[in-house]
Amino acid sequence: MKYITTIIRKLIPKELPIPVGRWRIENCNIQTNQKIDLSNEDHCGPCGQYALDKIKIINDKNDKTNNKNKNAGLDNNVDLEKQN
Repeated sequence: MKYITTIIRKLIPKELPIPVGRWRIENCNIQTNQKIDLSNEDHCGPCGQYALDKIKIINDKNDKTNNKNKNAGLDNNVDLEKQN
């Protein structure tokens, strides 16, 4: 009986492991482009433009948030002055 099960297991194709990480095939162009950018960043080091662009985007978002908070505070002060 063990012989028969062994033969059957050899005849049935095994599932191949799915590649993960950078070896995985991407179907989405956005993910493919991100993978390319990050791969180039790995090879170029810290002088790469990708890191500089990301830092600029983060700083711009922080500046917008800070400006909104400051403007909201100014509006509150104006309202308080009108009440007095």
